[in-house]
Amino acid sequence: MIKIDLKLFVTLSKYLPQDSECLELSEKTTVETLIADLGIPFKLVKLIFINGKRQDYKYQLKHNDRVGLFPPVGGG
Repeated sequence: MIKIDLKLFVTLSKYLPQDSECLELSEKTTVETLIADLGIPFKLVKLIFINGKRQDYKYQLKHNDRVGLFPPVGGG
């Protein structure tokens, strides 16, 4: 098992589990698996940051990773 620190921003925050600062996952979990397990529709996730660096859905999470997921941002 690995533990990560998960942050979901703006409209994604409603999918945040209770123990998100020390979320326990099985080894070899990818960002794609994490998003699916949380019940977040993939179209709602636009940006993925792991330890401050942009990553994609295929990134395999590691122990103590800091994960941030962001929705599409609009403005004008």
